[in-house]
Amino acid sequence: MTNKITVYGVRWCGDCKRALRILDERQVDYVWVDIDQNEDGEAFVKSTNHGNRSVPTIIFPDGSILVEPANQALINKLEIFGF
Repeated sequence: MTNKITVYGVRWCGDCKRALRILDERQVDYVWVDIDQNEDGEAFVKSTNHGNRSVPTIIFPDGSILVEPANQALINKLEIFGF
């Protein structure tokens, strides 16, 4: 288990930009995986989301996952981890 959040997404995605903005505003240290550039990342997202490239797919330190979360859902989850 890592203590970092991993965000799988693509740079042109509005939902990804929104999620990254929330993480940046809270100064959360995260790992970014651009699935347009990373085949393993794309495969992970597809396997997690029933063959779909649903982004952002966000993995938390406990292994839990949020996919395309609404702002408040992401904020609530970050607060659980003290972010």
